Amino acid sequence: MQTIRVATPSAKYDVFAGSGLLRTLAPRIQRIAGRLPRRVFVLTSPAIWALWGDSFLASFSEPPIVLFLQTGEKHKTLRSVESILRQMIAAGGDRGSLLIAFGGGIVGDVGGFVAAIFMRGIHYVQVPTTFLSQVDSSVGGKTGVNLPEGKNLVGSFHHPIAVFADVETLGTLSDRELRAGLMESVKAGIIRDRSLLRFMEENARSILGRDLKALEKVIAASIRMKAGVVNRDERESGLRMILNLGHTLGHAIEQATRYKALLHGEAVGWGMIAALYIAHRRGAITSAQAERMERLIYLYGPLPPLKLRAAKLVAASGSDKKNVGGVRRFVLPVGIGDATVVEDVTPAELEAAAAFMLARAEGSRT
Repeated sequence: MQTIRVATPSAKYDVFAGSGLLRTLAPRIQRIAGRLPRRVFVLTSPAIWALWGDSFLASFSEPPIVLFLQTGEKHKTLRSVESILRQMIAAGGDRGSLLIAFGGGIVGDVGGFVAAIFMRGIHYVQVPTTFLSQVDSSVGGKTGVNLPEGKNLVGSFHHPIAVFADVETLGTLSDRELRAGLMESVKAGIIRDRSLLRFMEENARSILGRDLKALEKVIAASIRMKAGVVNRDERESGLRMILNLGHTLGHAIEQATRYKALLHGEAVGWGMIAALYIAHRRGAITSAQAERMERLIYLYGPLPPLKLRAAKLVAASGSDKKNVGGVRRFVLPVGIGDATVVEDVTPAELEAAAAFMLARAEGSRT
C-alpha cells in the first residue's frame, strides 16, 4: 500500500492506494476519525453495491445506511442531491454524521457536495472504485453537480478526511472504462511527470493487462502529481488549472453529445489532441513532442469516433467554468511534463483545433 499526503491550507489528509483496503475499511476510518459516529451513510450505485457491497460491509459491526445514486451524468443533478439530503434527514442524520462516497467519479462528486452542504458540512470519506476516480476526482476537494448549461457548474471545495483507493475494485471494470480512466494518467504525465509518461509508454501491456503492481504504480504517481499541485494551489487560482488539460473541449464534447456518446476520459483524450494542435501551431512544443504525446493518447485508446461541427464545440466551450470575466482560459503543454495556462486562445484558433481533432476522430472510424 502507498500513502500520499494531501496538505492544503484548509485540509490535511492521506490517500491510501493498494490492495485489500475495502475489507478493512471500518477500522481504518475509525483510526482517522477517532470513532465511527452514530449515523454512517454510504452513497453508492446499485451496480457497485451488487459487486462490492459484501466486501464493503465485512469490517462494519453495525452496517451503515445505504443511499443509492443511479449511474450516469444525467443523475448528477441538484434534484438527486435534494433526494439524498432528505433521505439523510429521514434516517436521523445530524452534524456528527459521516458520509462515505463509494463508487466512481459521479458518486464521489455528488457525495462530496452532499457532505459539503448537509447541516452546513459534515465529514466524508472517498472510496473510489474506478480508475478515473482513483487517480483524479476523489483527490483535491472538488465537488459538484451539472446544470443543463454545462458540467460541474454548481459545487464547492470540500475535502474528504481520507481516500481509500483499492486497486482490486478495478477488476470488474470493462476494458473501455479502464482505458478511459487511464487518459487522466496520460494527462498527468504530459503536464507534470515525464517519468510517469515514460513508464506508461514502456509498460502499456502490463498496465492494460491489469497487472496490479503496474496499476498501483500509475495510480500512486498520478495521485502524487495531483496532490503536489493541489497543495500549492487549493482553490484553482493559478497552477491547479493545468489539471484541466483537455477538459475545455472535452466538456464541450460531452455537452454536445448529451453525455451519451463518450466516457469522460475519452472526451478528455480528444480534448488533449486539440490542445496539442494549438501548442504545436504556437511553437510551444516540437513536432516530435506533439507526435510522441499524441501516440501515447492513442496507445491507451481507442478513442470513439465523433461526428460534430467544430463551431458547435467552440460555442459549447463558452460556458466552461474555467472562463473568468469573459476570458477563455486554456491549458497547453509546453514540453514533455510541463504545461501552462493561457488566456489568448482566439475563437478561430479553437475552431481550427476542434476541426483538426474532428478530422482525427473521423479517421478513427476506419
